[in-house]
Order: sequence, then structure tokens, then C-alpha cells
Amino acid sequence: MKISRLPATPRETLSMSGLLAFILKVFFKGADLFGFRKYPLKNASADFEDWTLLQKISWVYKSKNPIVKAEKGSGLEKFFKNNCEIIKLPEGFKKKSSFSFAAAGDLYKVDGMENSKNLLYEDVAEILFEQDISYANLESQLTKQESGNIIFDTKETPPLCCTKEQFDALKGHKEKKYTLMHTACNHTLDMGEEGVETTLEQLELEGIVDIGTNREVKEQHQGRIIEKNGIKTGFVSATFGLNGKEVPEGKGYLVNVVKFHRKDGKPDLTLLENQITHCRKQGCDLIIASLHWGYEYEFFPRKHQVKLAHKIIESGADIIVAHHAHVIQPVEYYRTRRDPDRIAVIAYSLGNLTTFFSAPHLVLSQVLNLSAAKGVFNGRARTYIESAEVIPVMQVESESAGLPVVRIKKLSDMIKQVEKNAVEEEEEYLAKVAGYANLVFG
Repeated sequence: MKISRLPATPRETLSMSGLLAFILKVFFKGADLFGFRKYPLKNASADFEDWTLLQKISWVYKSKNPIVKAEKGSGLEKFFKNNCEIIKLPEGFKKKSSFSFAAAGDLYKVDGMENSKNLLYEDVAEILFEQDISYANLESQLTKQESGNIIFDTKETPPLCCTKEQFDALKGHKEKKYTLMHTACNHTLDMGEEGVETTLEQLELEGIVDIGTNREVKEQHQGRIIEKNGIKTGFVSATFGLNGKEVPEGKGYLVNVVKFHRKDGKPDLTLLENQITHCRKQGCDLIIASLHWGYEYEFFPRKHQVKLAHKIIESGADIIVAHHAHVIQPVEYYRTRRDPDRIAVIAYSLGNLTTFFSAPHLVLSQVLNLSAAKGVFNGRARTYIESAEVIPVMQVESESAGLPVVRIKKLSDMIKQVEKNAVEEEEEYLAKVAGYANLVFG
């Protein structure tokens, strides 16, 4: 945790004119002095193409100074603090089989990623790849095109992509790989149709199941189904948008898009509902919804997201794993109305598992481990979540054979390491990381 070779936040990579730099400076000073950016911006759009100049400036500010408060008047901080449903099988449940599941957040290429193969996950391989099913969101698309530096400006978002060598480090640890990767995000079309096709081709070659992008029309309204230990799990998926990029004419099926953050508060969930219905018809015992949504650099979801999450669960999903906020958000344990004995798990944002930035709030992530059991309850076949655990992890930079590498480590292990070899600079940095974890987990 010495001085990072990576930029701290997007602010350091922003390409801007002298006038914009002056406006940002004034805005930052005003926000720091008067605290008017402590709460999420009201009536803000999640879609980049709809952002006003104020929202773009606010985005830059909160990328460096993340929002640690929930929406004013939402009651969400108290709601999550009081969320104390205990995950366990209902009394009288007769267990016949079970499976384990691990979910991680966004995967990005990072400077040094190509040198990190079999090192990246060395300290967390057990919690990620020793489960029956392992999952992550692949934010950086593979491509055969040239990839440049990550530069942010006010006119467009930077293209995110990765090389085959970088993907080789991201895909797993030694002989273990992710079981499936989510491929629908706001950057899915950064490299055009070629990027989507190249990514799908590589995942198929690796034997990794893809969810979120599709090869043909019929796939869009279907879930992806994985069977482990006699338990069928269906995966449904969607992203909130594509940063204003249009899918090729006649190929609307290419990416699963649901406008979760419509200003009228009435998103059309038909696509997800169709996928859930397909999974049920295929005899799935459990359904996991993978959602790319939310507002970046905010440690609490918006109130409308909580309502949507509950609606998706009541429509038939049992677990929600979500990403895009680039910081962690709470995990909710929700007792369903459709089955009072069923407790669903909702991870509103898993954070960045890997990131090309080094600020404390951006290197912190969480890995969700849970187990599900299939059996008989009240004379009927049922599958319930048996246990759930959230493990805070963080990205750490180091070197190997003189080359820069990145590693993922458990936050608890890093705290022990720094306590044993106390260095003031490292202690301060880690205290900030732990502070954000405590904000969300208590």
C-alpha cells in the first residue's frame, strides 16, 4: 500500500478545458465548505446521455468524495440497520441436497493485470472458486481492436475493454474459473458489436456461461440455467443502459436492457419477468437476478431501487446480485410475501473487485457466499437459502519479478498485516477502507 501507480479517482484522468477546470475547482470548494453534496442529487438520471452539466460535475465530485448518506427522508439508513432477518432453513425442512454460490462485483482491466495471472486471486481463491457456482460482472469487454488509456471527459464515457492476456488473469485462479460472467453493462457496446461477439466467443471457448448478452433473438427472453448437485439454478439479467450507444439496427436482442431508473418511476420489467417465467418452466429450483444498475459512488441504493428489488423478488427471483455503483452497498435479507418462509438475499452493489483506481472507497469490494438447500417442507418440494455471508475484500498493488501486479485480499487479513507491521501511511489508508466497510456493514 505504498504510493499507488494508479490514479486515485476519475478526477485525475479527466480531460477538460481551462474553463471547466475552473468551474470544477469552484464547485469542489463550495461543496466542501457548505456540504451541499452530502446527499444524493435529487431527480438525477442514471443514463449518461441524459446528464446535465450539473450532474456531470457532481459525478466528478462524488467520484472523489463518495456519498455516504442515503436520500433525504428515505429512512434507508435506519431500514438497513434494522434489517435483521436471520438466514436459516425453516423448522421442519428436510434437506436432500445443497449447493454453494459465490458472487463478486465488477471486473476491470488494471495496469499490471497481464502480470497478475495466478496471483490476482491467490488469497481469496477459496471464497470465490471453491464454491459450486462462482459469478462476477465482466465490465471490460474483450476486443480485437486497439485499446487506449482510460480518459474521462464531459462528452462521452471512456471505452472499457481488455486484452486476452488481461482476461487470462481475470477469468480465474489456476485451473479454477468463474462458472458464469455477467456481460450486460453500460459499457457493453464500447467496442461495438465486435466487442460483444469477441467476448461471447472467448467465454464459450473457456467454458464460462455468459448472461446479459445474446447471440440470437430467442435468448433474450430466456434465462441461463446451471445444474449442480441436482439443483437447477436459473439466472436472469439486465443492465440499466448503454451510455447512449445504440445497438446495431435489427439487433435489439444483443444486450438485455431494462430502464430501471425512469423518472416516472415505472420501469418495464417485462424482459426480466419473461426470463423468470422461462426458468420456472424449465423446472428451476432457484432463480438469481443479475442487475447492472444504480448511481455511482453512493453507498446506499435509492429508495426506488429497494422497491424494484422487492418487486423482482416477488415476481419469482430468490437472490439479486447487483453492480455498477463502484462502491459497496448493503445486503438486504427480505422475507417474501409470496412465501413467508422464504428469505431472499439482495446485494444492492458488490463494488469493484478490480479497479483502475486506488482511492480507499474504490478498492473496497465484497464477495457474497451463500448456500441453498433443496428438500421437502410441508409436504412440498422446496429450495431455500440456507446461509449467507458477506466478506469484505480489497485490491492491493504489489510487484512480482519486478513487474507491477494487483491482488485481491480479505480486508480482515490486511488489517492484521498492517497491525503487525505498522506503517503510519498504510494504517491511515486502511482505516479509510475499513471505515467505508463499517458504514455499510456496521
